[in-house]
Amino acid sequence: MTVGTSSAPGGPRAARPPAPRSAGPAELGIDPDQLPDGHVVADEHGRVICFNAAAARITAVPAEHALGRRLDAALPLEDLEGRRWWQLTDPYGGLAIRVGQPERNLLLPGGREVLVSARYVRTRPTGPVHRVVVSLRDTEARRRTERSHAELIAIVAHELRSPLTSVKGFTATLLAKWERFTDEQKQLMLETVDADADRVTRLIAELLDISRIDSGRLELRRQPVDIGAAVGRHIQAYVAAGQPADRFLLRIQHPLPDLWADPDKVDQVLSNLLENAVRHGEGTVTIDITPSASPRERESGEHAATSVTVSDEGPGIPEESMNRVFTRFWRGSKRGGTGLGLYIVKGIVEAHGGTITVGRAPGGGAELRFTLPVAAPAYLG
Repeated sequence: MTVGTSSAPGGPRAARPPAPRSAGPAELGIDPDQLPDGHVVADEHGRVICFNAAAARITAVPAEHALGRRLDAALPLEDLEGRRWWQLTDPYGGLAIRVGQPERNLLLPGGREVLVSARYVRTRPTGPVHRVVVSLRDTEARRRTERSHAELIAIVAHELRSPLTSVKGFTATLLAKWERFTDEQKQLMLETVDADADRVTRLIAELLDISRIDSGRLELRRQPVDIGAAVGRHIQAYVAAGQPADRFLLRIQHPLPDLWADPDKVDQVLSNLLENAVRHGEGTVTIDITPSASPRERESGEHAATSVTVSDEGPGIPEESMNRVFTRFWRGSKRGGTGLGLYIVKGIVEAHGGTITVGRAPGGGAELRFTLPVAAPAYLG
């Protein structure tokens, strides 16, 4: 009698392949010193067998001083209440079902704060701990982000309070004493309310733009854009508002390639750059529109681009401030506003695949130049 193997309804059961697993740094040929975060590994006896370069940088402890030492001595961590972390967690003698510790803020000697997470490696479930793998991250980047958010909230609250106070004051006055004011006085008050409401709307739009830029969700609706006509409209608006026509010089180098971009976003970029030049610059505001090589394809030259340069003849931007012009809250000296305009401009230009730079104009003032690729959207290819 032949003994057969058990079979499934569809035939003999196939051998089950081993479950896939992730390769470790050593199997991938990665040096632990190449890892961006601090990486500390202790063996089954609690002795440090790996202390990479990022861990040495974060803890200010040389690797040679940590290797071979007990984990709690090489990495003496405390929680925010001053309790010794390794005594609290007891990775080697604690519950056998624990697999690690989630990321949390801990303190190094001297009070420096770091983000720490740990993984307990066992050779079998509920078996003794074979390795303790600790990840360290510096908190400075997170602190900068938190400070930036706090500063943004403070600036927005300040910028909102002024126009809202004005709106509330004028509307309350009109409602309480409508009959006491002449038509001219009423019109003046309502125009002020309207202008302040526009200011609040612009601020909210800036906040939405920042949120979309930071999260990578800035949507573009590309259409053919006549960049020369767009600049001309902005100049006409300034002249209609009282600026002398000879303060603006528009120079267009023809022929320009067809530009496909989001017309509303391009208008936003032009509005910010021209407003900066008019409000904070002096003399003639010159706008040069020229064809140029694509910022992404300069070597091959396969795709064309359009560059717009806005320059003035004022004092310009100090050399030491040029690398901060496109950061949040940069306002330069004696500048009002939120300091978010050029940050948003940079986000819009880069969302189009373009670049923007700042420099010194031939006349001594500021020169801001952005370049947009002009290729049509892929769906038209």
